[in-house]
Amino acid sequence: MKKFVRPAIVAITCIMAVQATYAQTKQSPVIIQGALDIETDHIVSQLKNVKEKTYGAWKFWEGTYQGYPVVVSRTLMGMTDAAAATTLAIEHYHPAAIINQGTAGGHDPKLNVFDIILGKTSENIGAFITPNKALGEGSNTLTWNKSFNVLPKNNTPEEESRRLRFDADPKLLAAANAIKATYKQGKVVEGVIGSADVWNNELDRIKYFHENYGTSVEEMETASAAQVASLYHVPFIGIRVLSNNLTNNGSYNPNTGAACQQYVLDVAVNYLKSVK
Repeated sequence: MKKFVRPAIVAITCIMAVQATYAQTKQSPVIIQGALDIETDHIVSQLKNVKEKTYGAWKFWEGTYQGYPVVVSRTLMGMTDAAAATTLAIEHYHPAAIINQGTAGGHDPKLNVFDIILGKTSENIGAFITPNKALGEGSNTLTWNKSFNVLPKNNTPEEESRRLRFDADPKLLAAANAIKATYKQGKVVEGVIGSADVWNNELDRIKYFHENYGTSVEEMETASAAQVASLYHVPFIGIRVLSNNLTNNGSYNPNTGAACQQYVLDVAVNYLKSVK
């Protein structure tokens, strides 16, 4: 006769296992997110006492780095995957903070491959309302409007912009800035991370975002993860390294992913030290 395990018992067992993993540190972990293996493998290789977990299609690696608790989340690529992975991470691990990191394409001609952007702000650059045009009049993305510009005016500007634009947690930003001198492969600067399920290769389009949104880089996950974290009131920051920059002919370098991961690991430790 088969024995059936109640779902509630399974859930309690999982929670107890997570608690036991971090009992020695007496701290909640920092979640470090990356969409792809090239954005997570280096971090996982640096962890000790690693335990791998899978929830649906999303993988997590629990461990410690320099004695501090870290969970690596492979979010998969895109806004929806990142939002789902962030929800799972918060519900399962109750993290002290979340850092979304990885590679990105440059929007600012002053930035070079290997430079790191600390996302003082992350913004959804894929939400628009298009102008009215008749059949045959064509389409011009440079005339599209930010969707929150045409929302009802009974909301405050802060409420409207918060739907698409998210500020980094001040303590996480400070922890990242405090160690930027340790990064030797490029500059570390604050900037705006633009996120959307679009890969932009049109230089006029990239210039539009840089001039109208102030974007430093673009990628496909940070803003959606930031949105979920903000709804759960979990401290969040996005940190991205330029893997290429079309605006100044900076060609793609696959080694940028590992460089960013190591820096982010050190940011996580510095943050946990400050809140211990």
